[in-house]
Amino acid sequence: MADIFHNFPVNASPEKVFEVISRSGGLDKWWTKSSEDNPRPGGIYTLSFGPPYVWKALVTKYVPGKEFELEMTDADSDWLGTRIGFVLDHKNSVTELRFYHTGWPRLNDHYKISSYCWAMYLRILKRFVEFGEEVEYENRLHV
Repeated sequence: MADIFHNFPVNASPEKVFEVISRSGGLDKWWTKSSEDNPRPGGIYTLSFGPPYVWKALVTKYVPGKEFELEMTDADSDWLGTRIGFVLDHKNSVTELRFYHTGWPRLNDHYKISSYCWAMYLRILKRFVEFGEEVEYENRLHV
């Protein structure tokens, strides 16, 4: 199995970062084209990236201001069963964000492309939280 990890600081409170990583209003600013949230353990999220990419995920960890994790339950075959998570630590007025996407079935081209895309999306997340910058969905991998 293969895993993806990205760690970086965000100049914002853990509560603000948590809101952006766990709620539709935040997710749609940096990752999804549109989404529906159900922010609680066992809740189901709908993550839309435009037709035909409308995926579902189960909330497996939900600790406000600290930890959020989704298990992909309806997605591309490489993503099925994978876990996408965020761990937040507040240190010296900065939130240290530890991101992971674990459980990939194989180290293939889709894994490599996704690792790159996650880095791009997480940069947009950071810029949105810190500066309020917004990037239209269609342009997110081109900035």
